[in-house]
Amino acid sequence: MGKGKAKGPKGKKVTLKVAKNSIKITFDGKRRLDLSKMGITTFPKCILKLADVDELDLSRNMIKKIPDFIEKFQNLRWLDLHSNQIEKLPETIGMLQNLFYLNICNNKLTTRTLPDELSQLKNLRTLNLGLNQIDQLPTTLGSLKELQEVGVFDNYLTAIPNSVAKLPKLKKLNAKRNPFLQPTEEELFLDSIKRLEALYLVDEKDLCSPCLKKCQEERDKLNKLKNAVPASMRKPNFSALMTPNSTAKENQAEWR
Repeated sequence: MGKGKAKGPKGKKVTLKVAKNSIKITFDGKRRLDLSKMGITTFPKCILKLADVDELDLSRNMIKKIPDFIEKFQNLRWLDLHSNQIEKLPETIGMLQNLFYLNICNNKLTTRTLPDELSQLKNLRTLNLGLNQIDQLPTTLGSLKELQEVGVFDNYLTAIPNSVAKLPKLKKLNAKRNPFLQPTEEELFLDSIKRLEALYLVDEKDLCSPCLKKCQEERDKLNKLKNAVPASMRKPNFSALMTPNSTAKENQAEWR
């Protein structure tokens, strides 16, 4: 007789009684439902009866899916789902308008499974997307003007969108261990010029000797840098052309 198909782990079943006993009061008087590290494989539907909690911790379990009814938790200000096996977030997560902390670190999310509705979390201050499989951040995250901390470490990102990098209240952006594209020689050169040109004009008489010497050194650096144009930025010299002012065409077949 052939063996049946192997089943995945059943996980621990959470009852309403267990859930009620897992509610803790935070230092500022909020109600936190802590179901972390309980071996849960399925989001427990019974906790819908506790949908008025302020904080929900389901971290370090084996949950694969967050159900659409997450929107019922309208009081949520803090949601921790890190270290599960979540492959997709529901669009209804955008309904949690009071949420200011969202941790989805160490899951199986991709760019495609991040819903656009994340951009509706207008009060979000902390967003942790680290340790996932994301290769591109949605530019719509730039609409989250209250964001102060963003974690995107250990993903597959090659760039950070300007809309995210220039968020008005952003204090911390952890993007370590991503395969970012290296800047070209031309980009490095132009960046150096910009930084050195960011100088203020002052009269020599207003500077002490050490400061005057430093300013003169910076000015000399700028002049040298402007004269040292990288090879990639030099205009090609077509000295072999019959007409001195001719310009080589990009399509070389046209010259044959």
